[in-house]
Amino acid sequence: MSTAPVKAKIEMKMGMATREAYGAALLEVGKKNPNVVALDADLMKSTFSVKFAKEFPDRFWTVGIAEANMVGIASGLAMCGKIPFASSFAVFIVDKGFDQLRVGAAYPHVNAKFVGSHSGISLGEDGPSQMSVEDIALTCALPGFVVLVPSDEVSTRALVHKMVEHVGPMYLRTSRPKAPIIYSEGEIFEIGKAKVHGSGADCAIIACGLEVGFALRAQAELADEGIHVRVIDMHTLKPLDEAAIALAASECRAIVTAEEHLLDGGLGSRVAAAVAKSHPVPMEFVGIRDTYAESATPDQLLEKYGLSTPYIVKAVKTVLMRK
Repeated sequence: MSTAPVKAKIEMKMGMATREAYGAALLEVGKKNPNVVALDADLMKSTFSVKFAKEFPDRFWTVGIAEANMVGIASGLAMCGKIPFASSFAVFIVDKGFDQLRVGAAYPHVNAKFVGSHSGISLGEDGPSQMSVEDIALTCALPGFVVLVPSDEVSTRALVHKMVEHVGPMYLRTSRPKAPIIYSEGEIFEIGKAKVHGSGADCAIIACGLEVGFALRAQAELADEGIHVRVIDMHTLKPLDEAAIALAASECRAIVTAEEHLLDGGLGSRVAAAVAKSHPVPMEFVGIRDTYAESATPDQLLEKYGLSTPYIVKAVKTVLMRK
């Protein structure tokens, strides 16, 4: 576990979207390692794999609207010694390609990397058919898969570099909206090691993706009311940093999880299982509650479905009342 400082009065500058940071990082690793290749399913301008395609056209393939086939091709390339990064919207590459992810990537444990962009409901106006709210549960269920959910552009770039170093199948979840910059350039990330912001002992907020920014704002608001929390950026959903969770459970009165995903099978479910093995404490869960969303702006959707800062603040206050 590593520790990062709390941002005073939380003034976070908005940076690029994690999907855009992925595109920049993919180009970086492609320049360093000639075995890195990339594939996309007719959405390279949206996933930002277009940056790699322009620089290395002979190492890039677009397969059209055939995501399951793309997963199979990526797995085959991995078996030939390449390090393929296959990207598309999360709902297409994971939900449509799950059988191929299971049989072609997980079962033979190939060294293929899969990237799901436009995840969650912050996709916005494109509507529920384009929103993957199940992808974390599905990919975490695949034996041997590593599942990453970065929170900002710095963590995204760092984790993409780690993906090249790690041997085995991996899934990276990126988002459409611009994300606040949480980390300074050069911050070191390790797969399976959470980032901890602050040392508050009233409650631990464990979050991933865009919810980390909301959690840090909630931390600042709660501090003004005399409630001191720590925020844990669980950028690796699998393998989970159970040591960080156990420490938080032993030092804090309660735990709140926050995720842009269905509560069933997501971050909250995984954290609860870890807490039950270590130091059971009261928990509350911020996430999508057994429903699909509508078509609206990202901000409207995050507010309607209870994923923004006020709902994290409310969850903390609610869980502390039970202690």
